Amino acid sequence: MFLQASEQILDFYHNLVQQVWWDELLIALAIFLVFLLVKGIFTRVIFGFLFRLTGQTRFNLDRELLEAFEKPLKTFFAILGGFLALAYLPLPENVQEVVTQFFRIVLVLLAAWGIYNLLQPGSFLFRGMGQKLNLGEDRILIPFIAQIARVILIALTISVIAEELGYNVNQFVAGLGIGGLALALAAQHTLSNIFAGMMIIIDKPFDIGDWIYTSSVEGIVEEVNFRTTRVRTFAESLITVPNSQLAAEAINNRSRMPKRRVFFRLGVTYTTSREKLRKCVQEIRTLLETHPEVNKDMIMVYFDQFNDSSLDILIYFFTRPIDWSEHLRVKEDINFKIMEILENQGVSVALPGRSIYFENQLAGKLDNPPEPGQADPGQGGALEEE
Repeated sequence: MFLQASEQILDFYHNLVQQVWWDELLIALAIFLVFLLVKGIFTRVIFGFLFRLTGQTRFNLDRELLEAFEKPLKTFFAILGGFLALAYLPLPENVQEVVTQFFRIVLVLLAAWGIYNLLQPGSFLFRGMGQKLNLGEDRILIPFIAQIARVILIALTISVIAEELGYNVNQFVAGLGIGGLALALAAQHTLSNIFAGMMIIIDKPFDIGDWIYTSSVEGIVEEVNFRTTRVRTFAESLITVPNSQLAAEAINNRSRMPKRRVFFRLGVTYTTSREKLRKCVQEIRTLLETHPEVNKDMIMVYFDQFNDSSLDILIYFFTRPIDWSEHLRVKEDINFKIMEILENQGVSVALPGRSIYFENQLAGKLDNPPEPGQADPGQGGALEEE
């Protein structure tokens, strides 16, 4: 149909040039230029006035509508000018039908373009839906729903255009039903990723911007779509993980820690007296209990054990900041203050070491070695090592 119409259009313009219908051509061109001029005026004056007007209102609905349909409306004026210019020319009837059909298809595309722009996750449609469903500003579910809405819009637009071109959409859908099993088998992996993505959205083990750790990836979640989840690692590389793989793993969401743990043993030398050790334990406990950035729910500071080369003080607490850099800052501040407590008490941190002790008999043997041929007076002595 389009091939035949295009051939007729070429023949028409060939005859048009031969007959020298310059007056009609000039009028049609003038119509088109007028609409181009109106498009420029509409862009600069009318849209500028409307944007200033909507900027004075409390609601963003009217402004978002203008922003979504701004470019489609600008394009519409140019297309309308071209359509009216062609309608003015004495085109054959079948060519005029093709031009009219093309104009209707363009209108459908422009309307779909504006609605597509409106179906962005941050639009008033999804903000209202989030408020109604008590979702707040969900950064996974709302973008996912926006993607589904855009896919449905594209499918509807294609079906409307297909109907306009004379195709039977019902037969096409029936054909999909017949080949649905083969399609499902061929796209089994893709479908598993889609369903896994839905399970991730329903269970909500993480949100956009969360720090997650699994057996295969660790980093900050940047995007969750139909098939994959994108994670930005701490080395600034971007890892794309299939949703089916991610849903099958244990996900450690470190951004949802209400507090962050610090646990270590501080070893001091065996020459430390009992009183000094007790004062160190009490002062460290008081330090943690009064520190403004230490969580007070659980603080443990105890003389824990006699180690091989040290007397160990167990220190266990949580910091309020969970961000890694802030957590390290608090931990560093506490470590310096613990060092100050040890210095004030004259207590030294123990180093790993080994002591060797000699029994008296062995020591006497070394001081007075036996004469040749005499019995060893130190026989039966022992060398102990700890």
